[in-house]
Amino acid sequence: MNTLSYGLLSLISHSPLSGYDLMLKIQPFWPAKHSQIYPLLANMEKENQVTFELVSQSDKPDKKVYSITAEGIESLKLWLTEPASDPVMRDELMLKAYCVSFVDPAISRKLFIDRLEYYHMKLQRYKDKIANIQKADGLKEGEVPSYRSPLFGAYILLNKALMSCRTNIEWCEWVLSVIPPEEK
Repeated sequence: MNTLSYGLLSLISHSPLSGYDLMLKIQPFWPAKHSQIYPLLANMEKENQVTFELVSQSDKPDKKVYSITAEGIESLKLWLTEPASDPVMRDELMLKAYCVSFVDPAISRKLFIDRLEYYHMKLQRYKDKIANIQKADGLKEGEVPSYRSPLFGAYILLNKALMSCRTNIEWCEWVLSVIPPEEK
């Protein structure tokens, strides 16, 4: 199985999901399209990693809701013991930043002001999601779900996102401070 297959198993390990729901939930971790996910789910079903329940819908075609099997849990546990590959970063702003000196400083400023606004919106969303996890687990602000809580993984990932967001805000603010005033 490939990394995306394990990612799908990881998501299904928390609750049964349709292929469409899996496609939406995997995006923050691993960009994937329907055309990748559905063949993997079919293979995983053949390999007894997942099962599905056909759910009839009156206004849409029936959908398959996937659940992880005991064999899938064992595969997931084995995968967790393997070292993770190097992280991948793909951000168009980084490519633009590399050659930003070709344009007027006002254009550069706009790029970084826009990204700064984006990070501020993301920061608030992460804070809200963390607060929701704490509320769902009956925790006070600053308390961490127990390691065995199904919310523990989401909590630590949201905190990583929050920390990265804060670092990116700091970097954008710094870049804005070193871009010279507009040329005349």
